Amino acid sequence: MDVSQYTEAEFKAAVDAAANWNTYVAVHAYTPTAIQTAIRAGVKSIEHGQLMDEKTAKLMADKGIWLSIQPFLDDEDANPYPQGSANRARQLQVSQGTDTAYKLAKKYNLKTAWGTDTLFSAKKAVRQGAQLAKMVRWYTPAEVLRMATSTNAELLALSGPRNPYPGKLGVVEEGALADLLLVNGNPLENIKLIENPAKNFIAIVKDGKVYKNLLS
Repeated sequence: MDVSQYTEAEFKAAVDAAANWNTYVAVHAYTPTAIQTAIRAGVKSIEHGQLMDEKTAKLMADKGIWLSIQPFLDDEDANPYPQGSANRARQLQVSQGTDTAYKLAKKYNLKTAWGTDTLFSAKKAVRQGAQLAKMVRWYTPAEVLRMATSTNAELLALSGPRNPYPGKLGVVEEGALADLLLVNGNPLENIKLIENPAKNFIAIVKDGKVYKNLLS
């Protein structure tokens, strides 16, 4: 947790190489030192960032740096580590930092994306909606849903010609990619509806193709 693995020059080399391909660099970083070093080198997005301090948050705001963070909390979704172990100590450090990081993100109005670490875990993948719903600890339901949709789309669009989605993301308008969810209820009033997509998502459309439709 305390290690900064790359020098500013190494980050800069990655940023320059990415720029040659008309795209950008995101870094997996927790500590203020790692985050600030990456920013000075031109990195555009910080993944995680749970151990940031106020100085780092202000720098991110001043430079327009993205924060792609997830609610790592000491709850039912936390990885099970033995009490007293080094991994458990780091887990608690990140959990406490998560609350601080989100509060700083709100205070400095950081461009905050919704990210997860559940890509390779089938068990945790089904909990993504529940993880997202936890965000009402810091944001309103409307802010939470906007972050996971239109705000995330802004970050993805930074990849420019490397963007794997050949269309407009994060909006409902003619010509945009038709990725739509129809919820049985109002998640603005009850965000917990998104915790159970099998029950509450009555229509799922991705790229214009209907994958689920319980309306007919």
